[in-house]
Amino acid sequence: MSEKQEGITAKKNDDFSEWYTQVVVKGELADYGPVQGTIAYRPTAYAIWESIQKQFNDMIIGSGHRNVYFPLLIPESLLTREKEHIEGFAPEVFWVTHGGDNKLSERLAVRPTSETVIYSFYSKWVRSWRDLPLLLNQWCNVLRAEIKSTKPFIRGSEFLWQEGHTVHATVNEADEEVMRILEYYKILVEDYLAVPVLIGKKSEREKFAGAFYTTTLEAMMPDGKALQAGTSHNLGQNFSKPFGIQFLDQNNKSQYAWTTSWGVSTRLIGALVMIHGDDRGLVIPPKVAPIKAVIVPIYKGNEGEPVVKKANEIKSALGKHGIAALIDARDDRTPGWKFSEHEMKGIPVRIEIGPKDMKEKKVVIFRRDTAEKKSIEESSVAKATAELLDDIQKNLLVRAREALKKQTIEAKDYADFKKTLEERGGFLKCGWCGSDKCEGSIKEETGATIRVIPFEQDKKIPDCIYCGKQGKEIVYFARAY
Repeated sequence: MSEKQEGITAKKNDDFSEWYTQVVVKGELADYGPVQGTIAYRPTAYAIWESIQKQFNDMIIGSGHRNVYFPLLIPESLLTREKEHIEGFAPEVFWVTHGGDNKLSERLAVRPTSETVIYSFYSKWVRSWRDLPLLLNQWCNVLRAEIKSTKPFIRGSEFLWQEGHTVHATVNEADEEVMRILEYYKILVEDYLAVPVLIGKKSEREKFAGAFYTTTLEAMMPDGKALQAGTSHNLGQNFSKPFGIQFLDQNNKSQYAWTTSWGVSTRLIGALVMIHGDDRGLVIPPKVAPIKAVIVPIYKGNEGEPVVKKANEIKSALGKHGIAALIDARDDRTPGWKFSEHEMKGIPVRIEIGPKDMKEKKVVIFRRDTAEKKSIEESSVAKATAELLDDIQKNLLVRAREALKKQTIEAKDYADFKKTLEERGGFLKCGWCGSDKCEGSIKEETGATIRVIPFEQDKKIPDCIYCGKQGKEIVYFARAY
């Protein structure tokens, strides 16, 4: 039979946007929904998200947090209670105005984020210092009216995320929570997704609407644009006061609580695709890959039965080592077709077995990240696969860190800043005087924003990249998704 298979036709370095779209769709991560900005998460993407959930749940539940679920619909009176918060989200809110044919007496917002509805509950649940800290998290979907630059996983009208919301007796306890979660996120994103990040604080202009301050993890994509990988906010008492979250302290005096919120979303899947994918398709880091290895029996005619039997033995051996494997024994596809398909879908390891290999008691093992093949003893296949998966995971992070280093440039002056931004993008490291006016002017003139103010500052801080006055902080500017 004749076969025709269309793989990834766009080149990552030539047409990044089209390449990304093809990888997401042809790699069977997602399909476009009937409403702009919505997608269907296909099994591989959702399995990656479930892996992210599991890893993060292990961290937060181990430190005393618990998972809950709050209502999707938020009365307008609740959403508008914190002025700065609603000003930041109002343009993106989907409103429910009718129940059936009946007009509602009050508009209901479909949650763009859940601070307001959650804190209306917290005001009832928190009464005494004995109720604190209150450490809750929910996994849910949120909707925001994104109508301009939608991109699967990266920016859409509906996406999946987790949002943690905690209540504390003191600002110091809230600060500790913010940093604890930021560190959890760093472990999750770097150790599991192999996506390196810069961490630090946001500027006042870029912080979360209603926050006391915001901390962030920023990743850099191959096209020179930054991607916010997660945020952890100290909300101060900015929500506890309008929502009346008060408690009696140990001296029986009423105090307003300190709250935090923090979240990561399914845009992490988009970051994974962008950073690790290549011209053949997806490359999924082994720690979050739902299928770690695919076994392809290679045979002709009546050779199939013993080869497929051997493939099942190999799958069983892998399973005993906790390695999820798939056997592709389809008769209507050639080995070459299968190889291309599984490479496009990003499965980390491929194991090939045929009659000749069986006679020699060997198998051929292929690694997706470097496309290297080698022959190994069949008896060591499980051990070799486990070691290879570990090596692939490490290699992906090393490779991504090298790319991040190349994409981080120290700007000499504002002319160099603008030239570099136009020609290659990336993180532009420079001095900043702390002025909102300078920050705003740079954004207006170049489209770049302060992505992160690192916690660890250089001893010598350059003059402000824009006005030339004495610099107060080292910052990283970039254009962003």
